[in-house]
Amino acid sequence: MFSHQIVFDPALIARYDRSGPRYTSYPTAVQFRSDFTEAQYRVQAELTNRETPPRPLSLYFHIPFCDTVCYYCACNKIITRNRKRAAPYLTHLHKEIALQGALFDKSRRVDQLHWGGGTPTFLSHDEMRELMRVTRAHFSLRDDDRGEYGIEVDPREVEPGALALLRELGFNRLSMGVQDFDPRVQQAVNRIQGEGETFAVLNDARALGFRSINMDLIYGLPHQTVESFARTLDKIVAAGPDRLSVFNYAHLPELFKTQRRIDAAALPSPAEKLAILQHTIERLTAAGYVYIGMDHFAKPDDELAVAQRNGTLYRNFQGYSTHADCDLVGLGVTAIGMVGTCYSQNLKTLDAYHAALDAGRLPVMRGIELNADDRLRCAVIMQLICHFNLRFRAAERAFGIVFREYFARELGELATMQQDGLLTMGENFIEVLPVGKLLIRNVCMVFDRYLREKQGQRFSKVI
Repeated sequence: MFSHQIVFDPALIARYDRSGPRYTSYPTAVQFRSDFTEAQYRVQAELTNRETPPRPLSLYFHIPFCDTVCYYCACNKIITRNRKRAAPYLTHLHKEIALQGALFDKSRRVDQLHWGGGTPTFLSHDEMRELMRVTRAHFSLRDDDRGEYGIEVDPREVEPGALALLRELGFNRLSMGVQDFDPRVQQAVNRIQGEGETFAVLNDARALGFRSINMDLIYGLPHQTVESFARTLDKIVAAGPDRLSVFNYAHLPELFKTQRRIDAAALPSPAEKLAILQHTIERLTAAGYVYIGMDHFAKPDDELAVAQRNGTLYRNFQGYSTHADCDLVGLGVTAIGMVGTCYSQNLKTLDAYHAALDAGRLPVMRGIELNADDRLRCAVIMQLICHFNLRFRAAERAFGIVFREYFARELGELATMQQDGLLTMGENFIEVLPVGKLLIRNVCMVFDRYLREKQGQRFSKVI
């Protein structure tokens, strides 16, 4: 029987303190190749149409615009207050929708749809209506409200009537950024956001029938302490969102220019940061939230928690998901998709993205076709990171291997983790223990062939 129990062990966390991938995919994006072509992507799309039956679709739309910059942010974004910049982008996004829609059989229902960014609500009401109209013209969207249709919103950007419009357009899940309510922290990261406007969005979304509401928090920001973050947590718990994402701030100013505006001297020490995390876990679990994995918590009756208990939880570029059986189509600048046995990413600049579509081409920049070893390791890593267990016979049946022979080296490395109490291994299984769940990335990294072969890649700390 699945258990959501989690145990915080500072000594073990310190021992396994290293950087590693977040495994929203395997292979990870650093393995994407620039010689991956539009033609390869088209072949993969056609092959998925021939499956019996073809899988449903998941659509991700990247809306890159924000009118202010949050200094901690590492997302692909364009900072502008000029709302007119959205119009030419949307013209080209509509072109991409038409090109992508032509690749997939119209019988394939869209079970999952997500607008991310950036700030999707940067768009006007008319622009949002038109984007959904164009999408419906080229893809088979659900009309029964049973799909997982989500959008990221900035409470500071939600105009009157916007939530009602989003519900009318078919959205039934909402994710909003909060990060921290402490005024000093907000000032330091250039995100001034009142509690009143935040909870007004939450309450309005509930009244409109949004089925799941997520709030994002970040620990490790400047001036945070256990006490200050506890005050934010208390307010969040009292409001009771369905899900919480509590992200570890990774300070990488050499990679992300906006982070250079953060005073490194004001960041909490590693010990304080760990203490914040420990208190967060204790506070949320005491309030009835269950630990899903990585940074995610959910109420026991939330679909994520139910999917995990049922063994159907999945992880993709948007995080944890309940739709493991979908081909993911990425739309918009920088968007990443997974169709068939390939990952692909779109061009990263507006000029290049527009030029490709004006020429009638899909804006594919890079990607990778997964070989047999990639697919096997992906299945192993996804099972571990979603469910904290692995049954060897399932992998053996699916991939025609003898697990203990194929992964002899990996099982030898896991023996050390078993001695440290992170997991237990039997003849035909791996079970991650409550003390090892926070270190699941470390467990997954053992199975990452690319990480072993290419050291020196930059990733965030596992904790």
